[in-house]
Amino acid sequence: MSLDLGTSVPEAQRLLASLPQAVVLLEPGLKIAALNPAAEQFFGQSARRLIGVPLREIVSISDRRLVDRLDDYETPVSAREVVVELKGKGARRVDINVAPVADTPGWRLLTIHDNTAADALGDDSGGPDNAVLRGPEIMAHEIKNPLAGIRGAAQLLARKLDERDRALTDLITGEVDRIAALIERMQKLSGRTTPPVEPCNLHEAARRAIDVLDAANGEGARRFRLIEEFDPSLPSVLGSPDGLVQVMINLLSNAAEACQDAARDGGEPRVTIRTRFASGLQLQTGNSDAPLRLPIEVRVSDNGAGIDPAMRDHIFEPFVTTKKSGQGLGLPLVRKLVRDMNGRITHDRDDETGLTHFRIHLPLARETRTRVKRDPA
Repeated sequence: MSLDLGTSVPEAQRLLASLPQAVVLLEPGLKIAALNPAAEQFFGQSARRLIGVPLREIVSISDRRLVDRLDDYETPVSAREVVVELKGKGARRVDINVAPVADTPGWRLLTIHDNTAADALGDDSGGPDNAVLRGPEIMAHEIKNPLAGIRGAAQLLARKLDERDRALTDLITGEVDRIAALIERMQKLSGRTTPPVEPCNLHEAARRAIDVLDAANGEGARRFRLIEEFDPSLPSVLGSPDGLVQVMINLLSNAAEACQDAARDGGEPRVTIRTRFASGLQLQTGNSDAPLRLPIEVRVSDNGAGIDPAMRDHIFEPFVTTKKSGQGLGLPLVRKLVRDMNGRITHDRDDETGLTHFRIHLPLARETRTRVKRDPA
């Protein structure tokens, strides 16, 4: 156990270890004296490496006023939406609370809530994304009918032209098909009906996604090293089999494209897909007072250059893309599919290892079925 409070209070020790918020005990000089597992996960380092290290060596705070207040050991500090620079992890937007420890001058208790992850785990209802995504529900019919007419007219015109001039009609039909496909994708994003879910084997979905990508690119055409780190002991999750395959196709395809710059720099492009238990994540649902646990994690990582820091908070929004020919709809669709399965998706950049991670968190099938039976009708 990382946080040692003595044998006289084992219950408090267990409670602190179970908290999803990072809790850090600071000794005089703002050195780390103890921390809970959530803090180890937040800092990306073990307690053994962190204890005795000054907080300022691993966390940089740009707000000078907050830094000055942290030097006042007798005054509680509370700050919301603070941007901090975490060593090896990049920028984070966090809530910070610091309180003096009673009867121990110079000692303080620090709690950190990472809003960067919380934004991705939050509720979509009423958000600006939904307002954007509901547009196709209203406009799709009006747009599709004229498109069908334009395409039909182009095909009729092509019959009267010679081979040389048909390139123009081919261009018209090609653009009509592209716009129609764009509308189809937007309709999927704006759909309000949730597809049915059932127990799913994550590894079967992952391997099917890999097979689809290999088939699309041609046998032997894979230009990156794919590493599979699967935990065979994982139970089934409750989700949509087709939805999970689509999610993994999108994430693996994005990762494969992102890591190609590693090859241009003389390195080996690598994509890793990993499954594991990840305790601590919970989702508050509307049909029960008890939160729904999301203990299963699927992580897709690549060793590319990463996402532009200015865009990291917006990549799940429609039409936001770093690709020259991208439409910015792939990741919003991924997020919708994951949330339809009562899951959540997050992303982060580990500058120390040079890896970008996308993490999907999903509920257990058996636990979710039990929760549904207990909930009132």
